[in-house]
Amino acid sequence: MSSKPTITVSAVDMDRIEALIEKMPRLTPELETLESELDRATIVEPENMPADVVSMNSTVRFKFAGDSKVFEKTLVYPQDAKSEHQISIFAPVGSALLGLSVGQSLEWPMPNGQSRTVEILEVVYQPERGGEYQR
Repeated sequence: MSSKPTITVSAVDMDRIEALIEKMPRLTPELETLESELDRATIVEPENMPADVVSMNSTVRFKFAGDSKVFEKTLVYPQDAKSEHQISIFAPVGSALLGLSVGQSLEWPMPNGQSRTVEILEVVYQPERGGEYQR
């Protein structure tokens, strides 16, 4: 993988994601990759989250490098992924989105053994930007 962009994660999101990972009976390679990402994240209080960063429950527009199709998904916890408009933090693409800001891209392993580069186009909605710090 190429050099990775900096990522920013709120302390609330970090605590909740780590608690979910700790409850897992075993770690899949995808969850190990997510843990590695979390280890390198800059942690901020929710009130200090930059407005253009993907946090949990954010709605984000993104695409894969080399592909023109644009996706719009809300990044949610696994138990909240109930529609095609939502993506779990434990899904490979969901893990890649967390902490990236508009304009950043990240190469990420996919289940088929290949890697794809996810590009952030827009953070349509971010809870922290709306003053929701404990959602």
